[in-house]
Amino acid sequence: MTRSTAEVPRAERSSPSDQATLRVRLPAELTARRCPFDPPQALAGMHAEAPVGQVTLDTGEKIWVVTGMDEARAVMSDPRFSADRFNRRNSLLAVPEEMREKLFSARARAGQFVAMDPPEHTRLRKAVVGQFTLRRMRALVPRITEIVDAHLDAMEAAGTSAELISAFALPVPSLVICELLGVPYESRADFQRRTATVLRMDTPLEEVLRVRDEMRQFMHDLVAAKHAQPDDGLISGLIHGDHAGELTDDELVGIANLLLAAGHETTANTIGLAVFALLEHPDQLELLRHDPEVADRAVEELLRYVPIVHMGPLRIATEEVTVGGERIPEGGTVMISTPQINRDPTHWEDPAALDLTRERNPHLGFGYGIHQCLGQQLARAELSVALPALARRFPHLRLACRPEEVPMRDNMFVYGVHSLPVAWDAPGQA
Repeated sequence: MTRSTAEVPRAERSSPSDQATLRVRLPAELTARRCPFDPPQALAGMHAEAPVGQVTLDTGEKIWVVTGMDEARAVMSDPRFSADRFNRRNSLLAVPEEMREKLFSARARAGQFVAMDPPEHTRLRKAVVGQFTLRRMRALVPRITEIVDAHLDAMEAAGTSAELISAFALPVPSLVICELLGVPYESRADFQRRTATVLRMDTPLEEVLRVRDEMRQFMHDLVAAKHAQPDDGLISGLIHGDHAGELTDDELVGIANLLLAAGHETTANTIGLAVFALLEHPDQLELLRHDPEVADRAVEELLRYVPIVHMGPLRIATEEVTVGGERIPEGGTVMISTPQINRDPTHWEDPAALDLTRERNPHLGFGYGIHQCLGQQLARAELSVALPALARRFPHLRLACRPEEVPMRDNMFVYGVHSLPVAWDAPGQA
């Protein structure tokens, strides 16, 4: 498939050149895709030469790109590689020096454990992980099913076509995470807009700061309300549960905003990208539609095949380390190339194929090591309900545009599709 060249909405185009933005310095050949589901060809070429390779940026600096599964696991489990993006310089992201203090202030850092190292990471994650028990996530499945069915009912009642992201992929995980956290669902338009703004690579930094302040104020007011009137949501659990009193209000605000953003943005884009891939592989879509036993394996395969983390995760070497035969100096920036790693031929037979029956699937869709996604069981539960239900409800689901017209989220820190127009046959027309 030829990669999409469709325009994204005007609001998501590059900002004026006189406004400072957070730029990614990665060379274009390492991001350009011929097919929206496959890694850039340049990454495959790098992997064919070695599992860890050097890339020279336009600044003359070097970074190291990891394309091998074993080497990626080694980096992500090695304490000599830091995830701290606040206190360690990252060569891949260009941050104007005059903006660093504003962007990385104490309030901005509070609660952002995904960008911290132990012991702070350990302390904050420990407080949160108890709220994401496997038992609790499994108990959510009946409610997830209700939410999915209600949105499918609405799509069916509205006619024979829909824009899948706004009608299904985005509202389903948004409602689930709102109910889990205890966030009013009527606030969804605001938090979805704000999250999309801060995730755009071309958003002016002054706008990022403004929107981030709005996010903090919204969550600060909600945290104050949960202090006064607890409920059974996760935010109240952090305030009044086993770790009561261990987190500051700024940390509670940061953690809650992090969970709210990740809880809807990542799953929504996985659903959208997975459905796009299935529509382009109709034999696999039919398998998902007719074989209930394949659902769990299908989720793992789709997470492998179309990862939404397309530039990272990133790590900084805190001392000289050798990985995959490459010497990485202290302060060296390392990019874990998840899309290419999930196609590592030493770990999968025919890795370029989408095969929902694949059994051995040690993908990096949720990361690895101490920073592995703590919401992964929630995401799995949502995907294992939503994808088969959509396939069964609309037996003749199809794209309502040419594949190359689907606008891809190349300009976002989370990969996916901006929109996905679909159509189906009315009852009796098949």
